[in-house]
Order: sequence, then structure tokens, then C-alpha cells
Amino acid sequence: MRERMERALRKSTVEYAEIRLEEVSSSWVAFRGEELDRVGSSRNVGGIVRALTRGGWGYATFNDLSDLETRVAEACESARLVGKGTSNFAEVEPLVEQTSAKLEEDFREVPLSRKKSVIEEYNKIVLGHHSKIETSDVAYSDSFRKLWYANTEGTYIEDERPDVTVRVSATARDGDNVQRGFESAAGGSGFQIAEGLHEKAETAAKRAVDLLSAPSVTGGKYTVVVNPRLAGVFAHEAFGHLSEADFVYENDRMKELMTLGKRFGPDFLNIIDDGNLPARRGTHKYDDEGVRTRENYLIRNGILVGRLHSRETAAKMGERPTGNARAVGYQFEPIVRMTNTYIDSGDADFNDMIADLKLGLYAIDMVGGQTSMEMFTFSAAYGYMIRDGAIAELVRDVVLTGNVFETLMNIDMLGDTVEWPAVGGGCGKGAQSPLPVGFGGPYVRMQNLVVGGRQ
Repeated sequence: MRERMERALRKSTVEYAEIRLEEVSSSWVAFRGEELDRVGSSRNVGGIVRALTRGGWGYATFNDLSDLETRVAEACESARLVGKGTSNFAEVEPLVEQTSAKLEEDFREVPLSRKKSVIEEYNKIVLGHHSKIETSDVAYSDSFRKLWYANTEGTYIEDERPDVTVRVSATARDGDNVQRGFESAAGGSGFQIAEGLHEKAETAAKRAVDLLSAPSVTGGKYTVVVNPRLAGVFAHEAFGHLSEADFVYENDRMKELMTLGKRFGPDFLNIIDDGNLPARRGTHKYDDEGVRTRENYLIRNGILVGRLHSRETAAKMGERPTGNARAVGYQFEPIVRMTNTYIDSGDADFNDMIADLKLGLYAIDMVGGQTSMEMFTFSAAYGYMIRDGAIAELVRDVVLTGNVFETLMNIDMLGDTVEWPAVGGGCGKGAQSPLPVGFGGPYVRMQNLVVGGRQ
């Protein structure tokens, strides 16, 4: 394959060109209620050529790999039609490497019937938990991506990226009151990730039923402690996207707000994106431009010190490529995306974080939300009131809202351990979804956070 790709790239007539080829095998099983909703498998092969000249990009996507030279010529011609200026593309050292995934139990060798049987067990647990369980949504999916990448600078990479996801959702109803509980598991180490999740299925169903009788939280301003999953989502959604350099470069207001060297939080606050962490969903050794992934501090000791780049945004902003150009598949160009984003740990114990609170809120997980520039609104999956330094009653309809910069400054305690919830799904941006990402953090305490709920 390397010889074929390099031979085709020698036909390039522009400043820069690259080929990315993929072979993707996948399977899926999903139950909705008592019915088997979806089951199947697929294998896809395809590729994309990108060509750059005079600041213009040309593309050619294809499923037939037999004539790569023609695809390179098509991309080069498109680039010449578009290019009218100067190319901005940061230099990186060419490299050659082949990596392979190590699977504990290779899901490609597991029969679809066994995958169905495992997921059906979880579905039966959910539906059989309580008479108020109305329906379920229990799903399994896997994919194995084999990638080949080469460019005109001499880089050649072979890589393998496996992924397994299980999602268990239970819906309970009492009249007009409908509540949902969910659990998930995900990772890239093999089919064993999908096994032994009976307790998670029971937990999802029990939570849905318990939330039926839980009161809505009373709206107001609280000191809020968020669990590691919600802390990770906050780092990713509310702050991480603001650190993606294509967004900053194209927005004058964000250039002003996201000025390097500006204080964004207390001295003990560190937010990091790291695509090189072992065994995380956003981990891969190289991005989709052949750049080595690495640890990238976004906030260090409360100060904004970095952002995430592709080679193009790095050149435009006079900064270093960070290994964050990612594409969800061969049909798409790589754009600036996060990998594994997290808030680093502090030194507080959870009990210390709630001990001095007369009235506070413990918010757990997230079921939805939206961000607009620096403003965010997140719906926690559920929460507990904190009363007189202890966890009290379960509450629902917990909506957290605020300005991300003010909220970061209002963090006053961080837990002493970073946790990485094994969550399925992925990130969406620029019509590319779902991209596997990792997020995590410690328990985080925030002062004066606006909580929407019952008035």
C-alpha cells in the first residue's frame, strides 16, 4: 500500500498533497422496548486526497482504490481552481511508522448472535425492573478502522483504531411524569468491555423509577459540586470548543476573549487536552494530518497558555501544531478537534468539599445542553441536595447555566483524583459526528452557580 500511495503522490502538481485511506468494519445491535430494533454489520473501504496550492484546498473522495493517480490529479485540479492567495501550512518533521491495536478479546471474531444475546440480557433487566418502566433503549456498536496515510513530504503512517460502545437507557412513566436513567460503557480494548454490565442495567432502571418521585430542584444560586463525568463534559463543551483554533481565528470577539496569558481561573486550575494518554477513547498516536499527538495545556495554573491546532491554523496564528486535526471518516477533511480533555486534580477529598455547606447541590452526569460563545446551559442527569454538610434528597430537573469564564474563576476546590468515565457516543462539529473523544476530571466545586428548576 505504501508504494502505491507514494507513487500516486509523485503525480502531484501542487504545493502539498496527502492521501488517507480507510477500511472500516462495524456491527451493531439495538433493542427498543421488547423489540429488536436494529442488527447488522458492514465493511466499507474508501479514501480522500487533499491538495493545497495558493491557499486553496482541493478534495477527491472515493471508494475505488484502483486508480489513486487519477484521484490525486482531480484533487490538484480542484485546488488550482480555488487557490488565489498564499498557503499557510506549518512545517512538521516527516515520519514513518506502523502501529497496530492490541485487543483483549477481538470483537471482529465474536458472532453477531453472541453480541445480540449479551445486549438482550441487559434489555430484559431494564424491562423487568419495575412495573413503571415503560420502555428501554439498549444498544451495542463496534468499529475497527484501519488507516493508511501518506503525504508529499515523506510521511507514511499505518494505524488501527478499534472502538466498542454499549448504551443502556430506561424510561419510566407515572401519568404525565416521564423520567430516564442511563448508563454506558466504551473503549477500544475489546469485546469484554460489553460484558458484565448487568449492574449498570439495573442501576439505569432504578434511577429512572426513583426520579419519578424526586422533587424538582428549587431554582437559585448555589455552591455546586459536580461529579467527574459532568466536570469532564464541562471542560469539553463549555471550554474545550473555545480552545479550538479554527473557531478562535475566525471570530474577532473570541480572539479578544481567548488571549494567551489571560487569567481564567485560580492558581490550582489546569485544563489539558492529551491525545497520547493510554487507553482513552480520544487517544491515537497521530492525527489525520500525520502530526504526533501530545499533551497540550490549555489552562496552566489558572492562565490561558495554549489552544488546539491543525497545521493550517498553527501557521495562520504563528503557533505550533498540536496534533488535533481529526476527521470522523474518510469522507471528511480533518478539522480542529479535541482528543481527551480534562480538568486536572487538586487536593480535596469529596467529604471536605461538602462539609462546610449549609445548603448546596451535588450535580451528576449530563443529559443535554448547549453553548453559545462563552455562555452555557447544561442539564444534569440528576442531583442531590447538600444540607448541613451531608448528601440529602434526590432531585431532578437540574439545569446549570452561566458564563464559562466567570464559572472557571468561581472554582474553589478540586478533588484529588481524576476519573475517566467510559462513555459512548462522541463529539459533533462541522457535520462530523460522532467523533470518539475522552473527557474526565475530579470532583469540582463551583461557587455561585445559577441552577434552574422549580421557583
